Amino acid sequence: MSAVTAERTSAPLASRPRTARRHSLTHPPRVGLLLVAPALAMIAVFVLAPLLFALGISFTNWPLIGEVEFTGFTNYVSIGSDLGFLRSVLYTLLYTAIVTLPILVLGYALAVLVRSRRRGATLLRTVFFLPFVVGLTTLSFVTLLEAQPNSGAINLVLAALGITDGSTAWLVDGPLATALISGMVIWGVSGLTMLLLMSGMQAIPREVYESADLDGASWWQQEWRITIPMLRRTIAMSLVISVIGSLLAFTQFYVLTKGGPGSATATVVLYIYKRAFVQLQLGAATALSVVLVVVVALVTAVQLWLVRGEE
Repeated sequence: MSAVTAERTSAPLASRPRTARRHSLTHPPRVGLLLVAPALAMIAVFVLAPLLFALGISFTNWPLIGEVEFTGFTNYVSIGSDLGFLRSVLYTLLYTAIVTLPILVLGYALAVLVRSRRRGATLLRTVFFLPFVVGLTTLSFVTLLEAQPNSGAINLVLAALGITDGSTAWLVDGPLATALISGMVIWGVSGLTMLLLMSGMQAIPREVYESADLDGASWWQQEWRITIPMLRRTIAMSLVISVIGSLLAFTQFYVLTKGGPGSATATVVLYIYKRAFVQLQLGAATALSVVLVVVVALVTAVQLWLVRGEE
């Protein structure tokens, strides 16, 4: 073969990698930017823009109806002297402490019950997860009906068991209302925790349990030394979801008690709602919302940091 022919044959081959690399989709900066542009636009329009707008409102007196006046950091400075807000913070922390651990424990127990592939396990999963699918709004309205004195199913059952006389007014007493709402939330939300933990349990290799059986480990030892350590990240994620949901609790309290009696069951979000749309102090309420967002973000970051620190 002549030198000229060799050059003609090798020239296209040498140019192909350059052409392929030039039009390759392996590292496409423009194409990649084009693909993520809709998501970035959605985040900018529905997340960043409202946050910036809310931040601007927090520096005004924004009465919702009337003239807007710039007030600087007045709304933020007054938070420390807002006794109603401080009481709502303490109550929200109390509510979070009441429901977080029971949700995890009940969710874990249900996950242990339904993680096997025995007959009826699928039905039980559906039954346990159904309250979460129904939602807290529907559960709250049902609870509102069933907690009525002398007519609700809760009082009728307790009266039949001889615990009460059937006339207990659950929603006009702060501790009783807190107990009722906490029980409803634990029952309604534990199905999600069950599903998360069950998925993690089923991902653990069966060989690990078989080896533990050969070593004579009891069921409790297997749970304590195998299942729980290998579910550490899933448990942490469940706790993060539960804590955030409790700190932002609103629906169940709004439907059942409106924060009453008085302000005995007013959570932070419910207090902010009343400040904005009942007292028409949108600027002050937005400042409280900004503080709440920052606090929730910090709590979540600390929880995730603790999880990473244990790995």
